[in-house]
Amino acid sequence: MTYRPVSGLALAADIDAGRLSPGDVLNRAEAVIAEHEATIGAFEHLDIAAAANAARTASGPLHGLPVGIKDVFDTADMPTTYGSSIYRGHRPVADAAIVSMIKRAGGTIIGKTVTTEFAFFEPGKTRNPVNPGHTPGGSSSGSAAAVAAGMVPFAVGTQTGGSVVRPASFCGIAGYKPSFRLIPTVGLKPFSWTLDTVGFFAAGIDDVAYFVSAATGRNLRTDGAAPGAPRIALAHTHLWHEASGEMRQALETAARHAAAAGAAVAEIELAGLFSEAFAAHQIIQDHQAALALAWEHENHSDSLSAILRDTLDYGRTISVDDYDAARRTARAARLALRDTLTEFDILLTPSAPGAAPEGLGSTGSAIFNRLWTLMGVPAINVPGLKAGSGLPLGVQVVGRHGRDHETLLAAKWLETAISGAN
Repeated sequence: MTYRPVSGLALAADIDAGRLSPGDVLNRAEAVIAEHEATIGAFEHLDIAAAANAARTASGPLHGLPVGIKDVFDTADMPTTYGSSIYRGHRPVADAAIVSMIKRAGGTIIGKTVTTEFAFFEPGKTRNPVNPGHTPGGSSSGSAAAVAAGMVPFAVGTQTGGSVVRPASFCGIAGYKPSFRLIPTVGLKPFSWTLDTVGFFAAGIDDVAYFVSAATGRNLRTDGAAPGAPRIALAHTHLWHEASGEMRQALETAARHAAAAGAAVAEIELAGLFSEAFAAHQIIQDHQAALALAWEHENHSDSLSAILRDTLDYGRTISVDDYDAARRTARAARLALRDTLTEFDILLTPSAPGAAPEGLGSTGSAIFNRLWTLMGVPAINVPGLKAGSGLPLGVQVVGRHGRDHETLLAAKWLETAISGAN
């Protein structure tokens, strides 16, 4: 069984040129879903009929292309369960801001994609399209899998720890976590309000940049651009030893291809303050989660998974003094990272410890993503490399806060360098 992501940018060009209609694209998406959804399980809810009606009248830069929305975003015309039985059948009265933005740009919402429980750790039903015996990652599991399987060209997710970059790496597609506050989180069920970030999935860098540009009206597109070779820092944190041998080799391969294509590449160590900031992430996240999910914890504790219930219990024990100290550590690390990125255009780091783990009992580890989410900087999974098993190995590009276009251009440059060398 072969799955292949489809280029949303190419589909948009075909629609624009009259070679395809939005209905043609939706029919193809419906056929792929009908054939593979029973195996992959990417969707919590589908409404093909409503999507067909919307596609007939869609106008805007997204040309009626189908989009999957992670089931932590409110949708007025579809159920929103947040991955929890507590909200089974829940129907919000309004769309989340990003859903409205996508509709206004001409995107067709085809369904709600599977999320882990409240976008935390408890896995859903979704399988990895590259190898269904392996996890697709999480918490944006359904969004990543739907794109990787070619069910939709675009999908929306969230990242609080590593929930966009890691599943994109595991599924072999582009995943983009923008700078913090670039995209509104209104209508998103919060877990940690200073970490939760809207993210985006597509086949490749040009595709994801096109999707975000169309949805936001921002100039973030990379197609047609010929970016110059970036200054790259191959960044080792205190967690470098946690990367598998194949992931370390993938980073070194990417760095070698980049140098051969003309990039200046240097190795740097990010330790000390940055390891303290990594620890601060959990304190901030868990303290905020205990507040954000206080009602669910107090009224439906028995309906929560054990791992979430334990996390919320722990979050309640974190004092406000420790929480504020963690926030100060995060701010100091952001300033230090800003200074580091005056010498480099991007950092190159692992997207995950390795390839997607076997089995569906875990969505994998976010240890190589949490720091960058805390820093609020753009982070992008660049696909193109593989483990010996054939599973994807993504490498992560990290840029300076607010320099999302430059970071996307650097990611495109690196993607081209990797694909050109393979």
